[in-house]
Amino acid sequence: MLGLLLVSFVAYQLWGTALFEEGAQSHLRGELATTLHRHLPTSAASFAQTGYRGLPPLATGPAPTEPAPAVNAPVALMSIPKIGLLDAIVEGVNSPQLEQGPGHYPGTPLPGEAGNVAIAGHRTTYAHPFYNLNNLSLGDPIYILTGQGLFRYRVVNTQVVSPSDTAILDSTSDSPTLTLTTCNPRYSASTRLVVTAALSPGPGQKPTTAPTTPTTLPPAPKYKVIPGDATGTTAGDALSGSTTSYWPGILWGAATLAIAIAFWQLRRRTPVRWRWAVAIVAIPGALLCLLLCFEHVSLALPGSF
Repeated sequence: MLGLLLVSFVAYQLWGTALFEEGAQSHLRGELATTLHRHLPTSAASFAQTGYRGLPPLATGPAPTEPAPAVNAPVALMSIPKIGLLDAIVEGVNSPQLEQGPGHYPGTPLPGEAGNVAIAGHRTTYAHPFYNLNNLSLGDPIYILTGQGLFRYRVVNTQVVSPSDTAILDSTSDSPTLTLTTCNPRYSASTRLVVTAALSPGPGQKPTTAPTTPTTLPPAPKYKVIPGDATGTTAGDALSGSTTSYWPGILWGAATLAIAIAFWQLRRRTPVRWRWAVAIVAIPGALLCLLLCFEHVSLALPGSF
């Protein structure tokens, strides 16, 4: 029985969470399409095609600063052709947001704006958008489509830092840069993989400057870090798991066990011809409790598990 539960949990992690993320992405893309008044591309490769009919021309410089969106609102559509990524970006980096896809750190500039745009994403669960982030190398393009235009960034640096090293979110200048973060290595949250990219304007424009291979990180972040609070200036992301999910997971697990025991006892005392009725009532209830248990256990585990 324990082996069956473990297999079921692994299946939920690999496929159940992915189904949830796909549904959330479909909803976010629908909202973006309505907001942007255009049909969104359906493949990452579309962004690299010159003159693709669904996209505006590449922006020639940083976008004006806009008000911060509400948490859970779609922010932009991001494409990384090299790793086949095409995902909507959601505002916020707590568990409810990262379950939907890559999340934008509140308090950092919006995509396309001057300064350091910071985005976090899962590595192996919830459709693992940043699973192959380690395959990016110098010069690889990253495209982001917003209401202000289409922005192309090019990778200038990758590094591995401690999960507590929030200086990577800091803006050291007004140079428009993009910082992508995820757990490292895969199936662990012991460190963070960080990819930095610089805005690369459209044809005829000079590339913006950005740090290439920094030997030291900025001394202190400008943004206040509030772990577990996506409404703060810059919240600590939920890639390391949520400690508040332990007890709910245990309680839902206990409820599943209680229903299973009650079903077994009631089934033994019920006439054979009525056992199907007992099963119809008990089995869905037990499965629902088990699903909620898996969900809370999943939230308590590192985001890259």
